[in-house]
Amino acid sequence: MNFRHLKFFVATAESGQVSRAATQLSISQSAVTSAIKDLEAELGVALFIRSAQGMEMTEAGRDFLASAREILEKLEQARRVAQKQSPVTGVISLAATYTVIGYFLPPHLDRLKQMFPHLEIRLSELNRESIEEGLLSNRFDLGVVLTSNLNNPEIATQTLLRSPRSLWAANTHRFIRQGKATFEEIAQEDYIMLTVDEAAHTTLRYWNQNACQPRVKLRTSSVEAVRSMVANGQGVTILSDMVYRPWSLEGKRIGRVATDRVIPSMDVGLAWRKDVEMSQPVASVADYFRKSFLETKPY
Repeated sequence: MNFRHLKFFVATAESGQVSRAATQLSISQSAVTSAIKDLEAELGVALFIRSAQGMEMTEAGRDFLASAREILEKLEQARRVAQKQSPVTGVISLAATYTVIGYFLPPHLDRLKQMFPHLEIRLSELNRESIEEGLLSNRFDLGVVLTSNLNNPEIATQTLLRSPRSLWAANTHRFIRQGKATFEEIAQEDYIMLTVDEAAHTTLRYWNQNACQPRVKLRTSSVEAVRSMVANGQGVTILSDMVYRPWSLEGKRIGRVATDRVIPSMDVGLAWRKDVEMSQPVASVADYFRKSFLETKPY
């Protein structure tokens, strides 16, 4: 067993599919599959149940996931200690959208605090339009946003992570048994539409490219409301894997399936004003994100 095995296992557990884990790690699917088989052989237990819908963790897999995460986090902490604390000092203003703060940013803020103990990051949660205005007026040094929603010629962006979108349905729904659903089939179902972070606009944009439209039963800004409605069989939805969780708050299961047509991914990344040179503190934070997502780690 080595750190590479653990990293591949965690990525598969969090994404629910070998293909998505391989894409996230920028490696081959066979490398991920081989690492998981090696782990299962060494541990003497099955960590996943393979199905047409993906990789579902066994009870042993869920227990092992907590340990694997702890080991990788300890390794990261040891690496930071070995590299010594950065002398970077100063204050930067960082703006992020609702989805980014809720599902992406918190663990990175913790790591940044450990790496740059003398750097103060002032965080604001705003919608995309307000972040764009703040970057252009120099109120914010850097934004962490859904770059797939941003198209301002005065703002530079760099995508860090592409999160695929898939269809969510209650685990007992026929779509889960089928393993796939067409847009025509989805259009016959009640649809729960998320509205936060321009999700409704994005949804209608790719639906408008098809000859059918979703039958919207509810529009809500609450991801948890969407999760509960779907888990209780009140409708289906299409959302990104980054915000997916297999359980609702009531403890009911939610499954994911592929659709018959390509759905644009939800992209997360950095944004900054084009004609502004980054200060050392801002550049240090930007470099942290680039190294975390755009460079292959040695384990």
